[in-house]
Amino acid sequence: MAFIDYYKTLGIEKTATEKEIKNAYRKQARKYHPDLNPNDTEANKKFQEINEANEVLSDSEKRKKYDKYGENWQHGEAYEQQTRQQQSRQRNSADPGSFEGFGGGYGGGEDFSDFFQSMFGGAGAGGRRTGYRGQDLNAEFQLNLQDTLQTHKQTLTVNCKNIRITIPAGIENGQTIKISGHGGPGVNGGPAGDLYIKFNIPADARFKRDGANLYNTIKLDLYTAVLGGEIMAETPTGKVKVKVKAETQNGTKVKLKGKGMPIYKKENEFGDLYLTYDIQIPTNLTDKQKQLFEELSKS
Repeated sequence: MAFIDYYKTLGIEKTATEKEIKNAYRKQARKYHPDLNPNDTEANKKFQEINEANEVLSDSEKRKKYDKYGENWQHGEAYEQQTRQQQSRQRNSADPGSFEGFGGGYGGGEDFSDFFQSMFGGAGAGGRRTGYRGQDLNAEFQLNLQDTLQTHKQTLTVNCKNIRITIPAGIENGQTIKISGHGGPGVNGGPAGDLYIKFNIPADARFKRDGANLYNTIKLDLYTAVLGGEIMAETPTGKVKVKVKAETQNGTKVKLKGKGMPIYKKENEFGDLYLTYDIQIPTNLTDKQKQLFEELSKS
């Protein structure tokens, strides 16, 4: 049962802080996690060594004991065992009806080294093996603007497993949602990790989006701009009639209230659609039309 340098296993110094130990463990665990190294016995062995090192160094009491005895752990353990037996005899003599078993209630621990079991009495109190949380997974899912108009369900395939999720209306490009417990499996009975899904929604050819509001530039003929009238404007859910005031100027903006995107997780609430008028100057005028414009300019 050779001494194991847990600091070397995690790649840290003996002066490492709790945060440095935690970060080193996460980095090493991600690298050697069984999910990322299937059928790799060496990686699996390394993963167990990393977990064992973390089990000791992340526990202040175990770390104190480990630092205290180090390579002389065998003598230190013998000394502590003698001290425990002496304390046990004193308690038993004070209370003859009591009995404390040897071994401190430890047992099992087949996933830990002989060194660990000898120094710390097994794989944890009560013989329980320490469980480790599974790895978080990340996935991307592509939608178009039309897909975000209503709350709906979709089926994703992650790690060969089908996962049915609900996509809320109004979800935005780059937004991430968490699906708890659908990440990598836990180790030694530990909980599964989480699945993080990032949504990719490309720019729409018709509308520019800003949160729940939409923006669009719409062409307006000169005659309607001057005289006023009605036009048909496109919205995400279909076309609507829009009244145009007489003498409308180029670049004029109008707001269609509630004709934008659904507001995320707010039922029956919507953003607005803003239209900007781009007035079109007529081309290929006939002589008669040119004459009318000349007369108009003189009036």
